[in-house]
Amino acid sequence: MLKDIQIMQKKNGGTLNGRKGSAKRTTVILDEEEREFIDKLISEGKEPGIKPLISKMLDVYRSMMIYDWRFPGEYYCGISRIAFLNVELVDILIHNIPREKWREVGRKMGEAAKVSMEATLGIQTSNQEKWQEVFKRLRVQGFGDFFIKDKYLMIKAPFISEPEVWAGFLEGLLGVELDIKTFTAPFVFEIRFTSSRQ
Repeated sequence: MLKDIQIMQKKNGGTLNGRKGSAKRTTVILDEEEREFIDKLISEGKEPGIKPLISKMLDVYRSMMIYDWRFPGEYYCGISRIAFLNVELVDILIHNIPREKWREVGRKMGEAAKVSMEATLGIQTSNQEKWQEVFKRLRVQGFGDFFIKDKYLMIKAPFISEPEVWAGFLEGLLGVELDIKTFTAPFVFEIRFTSSRQ
């Protein structure tokens, strides 16, 4: 029988189903506690299955460059050090900055994020064609969910609760000017492109 399978594989390009480059099966031996945790995630509907869970984990692992992290506590994503912060800590920092400086501070934060993304990922953040990549990076880092429609940019579930800070951040990051349209989440901004970008 083994010889028959080997003959069939040769006829079909090396796989039983005849597809070249098809996915490879990998066996991973999990501790009982790890398997119970995964089974619980699936049974509670938090994950659809093991394959999608592992794919999601690998996507985050790659995009956050976890392979460069030094455990515990020293995490880098390219040139930028990453820290897990409670949103309350960020709110305390923001609310101890005079309100009239929020947009300026946000802009400086956006400019720093721009340098980090351009140096680390090679993403030209002011290129509108690359904005989906920029928004994916921000989403993976927990900033919120970003959507663009025509000349409007929307942020659902924003990490920062002040639209003035967001407006400055996105202006510094994307190289645009924004008008704030909503002052409670989800935030909506109207994009005003500078004359050189129209």
